[in-house]
Amino acid sequence: MGDKIAETLLRLNAVIIRPENPFKFVSGMLSPIYTDHRLLMSYPKEREFIVKSLIKLLKKKNLQFDAIAATATAGIPWGAWISQKLSKPMIYVRGEIKDHGRENLVEGMMEQNKRYLVVEDMVSTGKSSVNTINAVREKGGIVEDCIAIFTYEFEKSKNNFAGQNVNLHTLTNFTSLAKSAVKKGHISKEQLAKIKEWNKNPEAWAAI
Repeated sequence: MGDKIAETLLRLNAVIIRPENPFKFVSGMLSPIYTDHRLLMSYPKEREFIVKSLIKLLKKKNLQFDAIAATATAGIPWGAWISQKLSKPMIYVRGEIKDHGRENLVEGMMEQNKRYLVVEDMVSTGKSSVNTINAVREKGGIVEDCIAIFTYEFEKSKNNFAGQNVNLHTLTNFTSLAKSAVKKGHISKEQLAKIKEWNKNPEAWAAI
């Protein structure tokens, strides 16, 4: 499944690989890969395939949860589609507290002592996931698992999830993406070597 999902992301340009002209993230870090899963919302067939695959994954892993907690904003549509299909309640967590109205960080009906499955679109460092995990826990919710479409497999994200004692489950990852990109002719073997170097040490990659 990982390879098929990766091929779908590449075909729809939801992932673009461009090591010769890297992208610049908000943090200032340069990256040869840019991931934009928001594009998937515009493709009903592929969108449905990914939603069904996420549900299949959580059932395969036998994840136990009472409700969905989506990350804002990219995790919201995936959380909504999953909660609809499973008839589960849903909340979402903002990136920061709203500065007007009720000044909420968590939107929706939050219940204490309920198990929440965190839903992300993709994981880089895991910062937004940790933000959601902490927000739910601070309000008395229980979080043990997070699902996402894709992870870059950074050591930083692995450490972040381990530090929260939360398991990350994804449909595909950097390893599958890189393999599929070469197989389908999206990148050359020389470009593959460059993105592997970046993946090992993304912060220092621009200086290599």
